[in-house]
Amino acid sequence: MLADNFWDTRLAWLRYIFGWLAYAGMRAVALLPFGWQLAMGKALGRAARVLARGRSRVVARNLAVCFPELPPVERERLLREHFASLGASMVEMSMGWFGSERKIRSLFRVEGAEHLRAALERGKGVILSTAHFTTMELSWPALKPLCPRLTGMYKWQRNPVMNKAMYRGRARSYVVQIANDNVRAMLRQLAENSAFIYLGDQSYAGKGSALLPFFGEPAMTNTSLPRIARISGATVLPCFCRRLADDSGYVLTIGAPFDGLPSGDEQEDTRRLTRALEDYIRLCPDQYWWIHKRFKSRPPPLPNLYAADRPAA
Repeated sequence: MLADNFWDTRLAWLRYIFGWLAYAGMRAVALLPFGWQLAMGKALGRAARVLARGRSRVVARNLAVCFPELPPVERERLLREHFASLGASMVEMSMGWFGSERKIRSLFRVEGAEHLRAALERGKGVILSTAHFTTMELSWPALKPLCPRLTGMYKWQRNPVMNKAMYRGRARSYVVQIANDNVRAMLRQLAENSAFIYLGDQSYAGKGSALLPFFGEPAMTNTSLPRIARISGATVLPCFCRRLADDSGYVLTIGAPFDGLPSGDEQEDTRRLTRALEDYIRLCPDQYWWIHKRFKSRPPPLPNLYAADRPAA
């Protein structure tokens, strides 16, 4: 027992040390020219692929399921590009949390800002339906000038240092951050005409979930957004961001409101939201968060796509 307590204490200190080292590294990286940042991040991401074999298998499985029409050699190329984008996301996060906001905004082209302005004029709040792309942490400072009240959710991080860094980094753009399971607080923010960042694209098996297709494959999916829109009266807008292929900048796209959403059929509304996400993923497939096990927690008799003995492609 004493030995267990000793190692638990020591590991706790190691978490703090790792967190402070990561924090210092992010602050230092944010000072470099942006082109250097991206090149360094992509190189680290490619190297990490060799070490993160488990996550590499997850990515390979997801790509095989979602893009069966691609030949294996093309999916392998996409896997390599994805790990480069994951590496780039680390420096983009550093820039988003600690870099010059003026510099960040100079890198962005915003499409569809008129949809956001019109939705905010209704006075009932806006739900920006977005997803886990590798560029997302860099996009919040670019979105901030368009929203008098940009708000969103946060998920508590295990490392206390990085948890505080994330909260403070996002606070540069968010007026309010609420816990990711606090729907009542979200409704209060929408009542104050906030633009609320909503990420509902990852696997979810809790209350308000359904088995719906993602790239044609059944996946446990959160269906709460249409219900929240119905209760609040908020306008739902698709909002996605991608890095340009030549690394010269970024495009932040705010789409038109979903016609007739909410319709009263939460599953059909969620299918529409998912199709919009799929369309955007096809524009930049390497930049979606494929390391997440999107098809986990499915009920029998659906197979476990991530079983160790299942081939990746």
